[in-house]
Amino acid sequence: MHRFQNVGVVARLPHPEVIDSVRRLIEFLQADGRIVYAETVTARLLNDTSIKTISRSTVEGTVDIVIVVGGDGSMLGAARALAGVNVPLLGLNRGRLGFLTDIPPENMEDGIGRVLAGEYCSTFRFLMDMSITRDNTVLSQGLALNDVVLHPGKSVRMMEFELSIDGQFVYSQRSDGLIISSPTGSTAYALSAGGPIVHPELNAIVLVPMNAHTLSSRPIVVSGDSHLRILVGQRNELHPRVTCDGQVEYPTEPGDIIEVRRKERPIQLIHPLDHNFYATCRNKLGWGTRMDERARILPREDV
Repeated sequence: MHRFQNVGVVARLPHPEVIDSVRRLIEFLQADGRIVYAETVTARLLNDTSIKTISRSTVEGTVDIVIVVGGDGSMLGAARALAGVNVPLLGLNRGRLGFLTDIPPENMEDGIGRVLAGEYCSTFRFLMDMSITRDNTVLSQGLALNDVVLHPGKSVRMMEFELSIDGQFVYSQRSDGLIISSPTGSTAYALSAGGPIVHPELNAIVLVPMNAHTLSSRPIVVSGDSHLRILVGQRNELHPRVTCDGQVEYPTEPGDIIEVRRKERPIQLIHPLDHNFYATCRNKLGWGTRMDERARILPREDV
């Protein structure tokens, strides 16, 4: 296993607890003999001119790993910003769920210390490229790790659109929109809309309709190699929006074409050696524990 010597640190939220965790992390890394670089925005949050800084363009070739301090949203932003950069990401959780940020703050020194010493496993997650075309001109391009969502924006009215996959017409639909999710995003917004949980290492894309005006609409799981094409209906009286990872939003107009496909180069996420996707789902989503575990902690009549 690789031992990480040069460590980048990224944090976005200016919350006191996040800044405290970043300071504590940097102190630990420096005491452990690591060379620490703070991303430029992170360095401004710390207001410490003694810390070395890096930008997106200098990450590759400067650091061996980037530690993202925050919640899943911070990891999503870092993944998009560093897409195409051959540097793995590790998450220190200062958010709520922490599907992508594995290490809890109370276990920071031990957890990160073990990873940096070579005790880790890794997964590769693909991102999705999104483009919006109008009159044969590409107007907008975006990137998503979790999901690309077509939605009505601030309006509560339904929209109409057509979906094609690999050049084959699938359906037209009146609904509140469509969630196009990667396996990574299947435990996020898509799950709330009734989509399936997909193992993060599968090469698949999930399509989840939002409140479709039909009794037969169901989520669809397609190959991750699929080319998705959505035509925004000409009869729409509103201007739908496209949102990537719930963080970056793009306007559309009737007649626009939205295309989504898998980005060729994945990102690498680093996890503690005992990382287990099913255990994460069990802990974060409240799945039941083993029956023998319940037998040990519950009175006999309650088992």
